[in-house]
Amino acid sequence: MSSRQMAVIQRLHGYLVWIKHYGSYKRAFCTSRPSNSRFDYTERSNIYLLGSPGCGKTTVGKLLGEKLERPVIDVDDDILEPTWRMPVSQKLTEIGGKNFIDEEGKALCQFQSSGSVVCLSGSNPLHAQSMKHIKENGLLIFLDVPETDILSRLEKMKVNRIVGQEAGISMPDILKYRRSFYEKHHDARVVCESGETPKNILNRVLTSLDRIENDQGYISTRQIGPAKRQQFLQTVLQGLAPDGGLLVKADELPVISYCKQKRLVDLGYRERALRLLQEWISPLEIAGGELKVYIDNAYNENIFQTKDVAPVRAFEKNQYMMELFHGPTASFKDFALQLMPQLFNRAIQEEGENSRYLILVATSGDTGGAVLDGFKQYAGSDTGVIVFYPLNGISELQKHQMTSMVGNNISVVGVDSDFDFCQSTVKHIFRDDHFSAELLNNYNVKLSAANSLNWGRLLPQIVYHASGYLDLVKSGVISHGQEIDICVPTGNFGNILAAYYVKMMGFPIRKLICASNSNDVLTEFFQTGLYDLRKRQLLRTASPAIDILKSSNLERLLHHVSDNDGSLVSNMYNNLDQDGIFKISKHILANLQTIFTAGSCTEQECKSTLIETYKRTGYLLDPHTAVCKTVADKLGDPGVPLLLAGTAHNAKFADTVNSWIDPSSVSLDLSPNDLLNRLNKLSSQPSPHETMLRMSKQNVIHKKKCNASPNELMSIVKEFASKM
Repeated sequence: MSSRQMAVIQRLHGYLVWIKHYGSYKRAFCTSRPSNSRFDYTERSNIYLLGSPGCGKTTVGKLLGEKLERPVIDVDDDILEPTWRMPVSQKLTEIGGKNFIDEEGKALCQFQSSGSVVCLSGSNPLHAQSMKHIKENGLLIFLDVPETDILSRLEKMKVNRIVGQEAGISMPDILKYRRSFYEKHHDARVVCESGETPKNILNRVLTSLDRIENDQGYISTRQIGPAKRQQFLQTVLQGLAPDGGLLVKADELPVISYCKQKRLVDLGYRERALRLLQEWISPLEIAGGELKVYIDNAYNENIFQTKDVAPVRAFEKNQYMMELFHGPTASFKDFALQLMPQLFNRAIQEEGENSRYLILVATSGDTGGAVLDGFKQYAGSDTGVIVFYPLNGISELQKHQMTSMVGNNISVVGVDSDFDFCQSTVKHIFRDDHFSAELLNNYNVKLSAANSLNWGRLLPQIVYHASGYLDLVKSGVISHGQEIDICVPTGNFGNILAAYYVKMMGFPIRKLICASNSNDVLTEFFQTGLYDLRKRQLLRTASPAIDILKSSNLERLLHHVSDNDGSLVSNMYNNLDQDGIFKISKHILANLQTIFTAGSCTEQECKSTLIETYKRTGYLLDPHTAVCKTVADKLGDPGVPLLLAGTAHNAKFADTVNSWIDPSSVSLDLSPNDLLNRLNKLSSQPSPHETMLRMSKQNVIHKKKCNASPNELMSIVKEFASKM
């Protein structure tokens, strides 16, 4: 057993289940976890409260101890003063602020207790070794009280200086400095509203503990009857469910209250991401401080070309453009795939086995490049990636981006077919138990996915839809609580599903507009309730990332709107596989139509929108965002602010965009770099994508191609696995 696993075990000893009985919470040292759990429940964990001076730790701690019938330990009164045999204030005066933190930390390192509520001092988290010590036997809960409340309380308490506050440093500055340590060390966050009473904060703490302990994990969309549930990190490794369904949260979706949303408005993208994702990821799997590290790695100015990460700009009339293409591969996929590989590595560590993982990716153009870029940065030597792309179904720049990608344990293969064949074959490979067993037994390799089939790939996309709404509030376009619409160019349904989750979390989103190109199966579905592929053939368009007929993530939506009816969803998708068709009930369709509206556009309409928008505004859309705007123009309500999901930079489709704006360029044999230089002369809106420019100068190194044969793809997978 690894040292990491031992640390997790020690921290989770005997964690609490809260039983509501006659209006009060009673302790029960038992668990709802499976009997084969590797955790030992014979010892009890401490509950540590941390936060700024004046946040109410001591008062809330006493109330919490009374409610749970636990002893309450105040670090100042019950540890420091008995150890030093003098008041804390006297010790601080004698040795000064710098030495005080060290002495305080040394005293806390000697602390030994279990089953207690412990109220930390505001300066305890500044000492790394003591925090490491207490993390071994407890859960650290950050009471996140608004700074205005903290300053007001400190003023009333006549506190004008705290530990670590040197001359010339203001109280807001020292509180901001200290907050970075609370963020670093906390496991769970309890967000408090302005002016809340200690009893209200107590109830928030109890609710948080209850939610943590009773997290139901993840189940398959096709689950029938009781089945083993997966934890979050297991879903990241697993990709598809064993029965071929997709993994979804088993319990109720998290809800962000109006006041909690309001506290997000003035934050930056990384801070919003942390608070939103904490609502979905249990701190027993990834602590808040650890998740913060991953998020800071993913969304910084060295990775994204703008400090705003996903900036929102006024566009035309009631439309606002959410630019999701400033990441390293110039598409919205970067938001997930700069974070997901870090979660994947963490999941491998948690698994504690020596197996290697091979990630199979079917791409319609954007996912492949984003997966390759993310995993080459963060994956270890025990992880490999194979990307299958349709040879003639993506742009020249998308193809060049993938085939010129340098990295260890990666392979890019062109398939002489369309995306639907690539995706269905990858799904078939995942469902082939014999093939998976062969890879594991012969090469010690397990398969996983990084498409939006994988929950860990989909989850990070929730953040930018919520952030887009918050940016409209922050800029004064709307008042908080005012509804907006969101329009998303849609193929595999992952991006718009993330927007649906944001709506379900309580954000004021009125309608989700599903925008399709000529492959308009989703438009027909949302209008009629019929998903019919029998007479359809995939049409190749200038927006290849949404040239999709089998929209995988629609299955997750149908799971939610059918009241988690796994039997119903399983039957629908069996019918689709066997007969090429399924139909939903009128009741489900009516429910969907209260949330979604759908439309499509022809290739000519898409082209016209791109050209006319360029002429009017100087802004050069990519074809996918042109599909989005075309449908938004048709279906949007002029009286409702509309957020357009700008899913790709025009540079990824420089061949198409150049030819549409300047038809004379069609006859020119231009290199990828020439295409981008020509494009950048046309417009500076949006700003040129520097990473794409650098990529365009690189040589192609992945030249492998194959026929549209499942057996041939499986042979490629087997050969790659044998060399990992």
